[in-house]
Amino acid sequence: MPSIEHTQHEYDLVVLGSGAGGLAAAATASCLGLNVLVVEKADRFGGTSAISGGAAWVYGTDQARAAGAQDSPQAMRTYLKTIIGAGYNAQLVDAFIARGHQALRWLEHNTELRYALRPHSPDYYPDEPGATQFGRALEMVEYDGRRLGARFKDLKMPPPGMLLFGGMMVNRVDIQHFLSLRRSPGSLWHCLKLMTRYGLDRLHHHRGTRLTTGNALIARLASSAFAKGTQLWLRSEAQELIVEHGVVTGVMVLREGRRERVVARGGVVCAMGGFAAGALAAAYRPAPAAPHLTMSPSGNDGAALRLGQAVDAANGEGLAANFFWAPVSERRHADGERERFPHLVTDRAKPGVIAIDPGGRRFVNESNSYHHFVQTMFANGLSTCWLLCDAEAMNRYGLGLARPKPVDNTALIQSGYLYRADSAQALANAIGVDPQALQQTLERFNTDARNGIDRQFDKGGNSYNRYMGDPQHTPNPCLAPLTKAPFYAIRLHTGDLGSARGLVTDANANVLNHAGTPIAGLYATGNDMNSLMNGTYPGPGITLGPALTFGWIAASHIAERLQAPTPHMETTACTTN
Repeated sequence: MPSIEHTQHEYDLVVLGSGAGGLAAAATASCLGLNVLVVEKADRFGGTSAISGGAAWVYGTDQARAAGAQDSPQAMRTYLKTIIGAGYNAQLVDAFIARGHQALRWLEHNTELRYALRPHSPDYYPDEPGATQFGRALEMVEYDGRRLGARFKDLKMPPPGMLLFGGMMVNRVDIQHFLSLRRSPGSLWHCLKLMTRYGLDRLHHHRGTRLTTGNALIARLASSAFAKGTQLWLRSEAQELIVEHGVVTGVMVLREGRRERVVARGGVVCAMGGFAAGALAAAYRPAPAAPHLTMSPSGNDGAALRLGQAVDAANGEGLAANFFWAPVSERRHADGERERFPHLVTDRAKPGVIAIDPGGRRFVNESNSYHHFVQTMFANGLSTCWLLCDAEAMNRYGLGLARPKPVDNTALIQSGYLYRADSAQALANAIGVDPQALQQTLERFNTDARNGIDRQFDKGGNSYNRYMGDPQHTPNPCLAPLTKAPFYAIRLHTGDLGSARGLVTDANANVLNHAGTPIAGLYATGNDMNSLMNGTYPGPGITLGPALTFGWIAASHIAERLQAPTPHMETTACTTN
């Protein structure tokens, strides 16, 4: 049993959680001269952000302006009003539009955070009013993990299915090069350089030190925060808020078996990743929801909602969805370990790949967003479905955890994750669907695929669909008939990337009580903050963009309250050398 509180610690700011939103707040506050503590329940830092794609969706960035992107605040509002609908929160959206690019500029000037514009990245609903073809989606610039020093070993590592050769990270550009290495000398050279760097890394490190996507995002923010003195407590759990005269002034933390009293002069920021992995999650998912697979770490169990309850904090209500959906597959290893893979970008939209329901029939445009894909599963009463491809697609793109040629995927077949058969009828029998129904599905799809037009679900029918396909495949980058044996299948489950429902905040990220009044000293960002997207998914990076923005805003607001310097471009940078 833990003892009573052992020691009192004093900080200007305590951040609960070490994902992008939490570390954005910590890095900002530390650069502004505040004494900061980050409390992380897990034994590694980074949370869901560390295993994410790292993309940020932000209006009006310097990168977009430099590239000549055509956009406006009104276009952004129009698009978000269209997608979000009745749950549109003008106060939060306006703050995000006005301050998101300011936050990114300040963080890039004062920390090691670096983003690059995706040259072509349509919004997820590109034909809706206010949508753009590029300019809002940014992707993380790679980073050298060695700059974390001894803390590199404490950075959360992506699951094996997201790595190559047991520990090599790749980004969107790298993936395209690996898919093209047999067709392009330039791609072959790119891949050889990556593999050489990785081989040298493994002589001295437990994995590759070239970090990309969400791992690079977390490492960049953490390096900057650590350089300015931010403290990190791992394996430490926030148990209750300290409240004095209605003001949150600290938190009780269980650390190494002892209760530690941590005073926070400026306040506490909740950034613990939401509740997608906790017992609470099942109550907020539509039926059928089992077996439902989340990508959230086990520690994301709704701690912020529990802490907030004691101070009458308001929770979001009536969201379009309480989670950010994604189809997920799962491999069971011989030792009982379960490995999950989110089907975001690598397979569903590619030529020669289709999804079918348990009856053997297509039910969805496979190249639409992952959030939309699972919404369609729920609308059709599905908790599972099947993703199919033929040998040509497998050899070129892979399927889930299965890698393209020349990788041997026999182990995945033996584990029951990947199904392979010499004919469509044999595959149907293997996965338990009606062979005749699957045959009819393939005949209809293959006829359309040869003509480049999917008359049933319009796969490849808009610019986002085509962006997700194979740009070297014509006439439709998302369509090819499934004709070449053997045929393959994997089971997909409804899944999520995290929760959208959280603590209600104002435009300063200050948590509100049920009367709509700010709770002094309590802030929320990331998935602990009720999503300004209201459970919709307008584009890539719509969780990280707001997380970075409101993490920066929260720290700025706290610094102002403590009469610290306000964020501006002349503030001394805290990048490391």
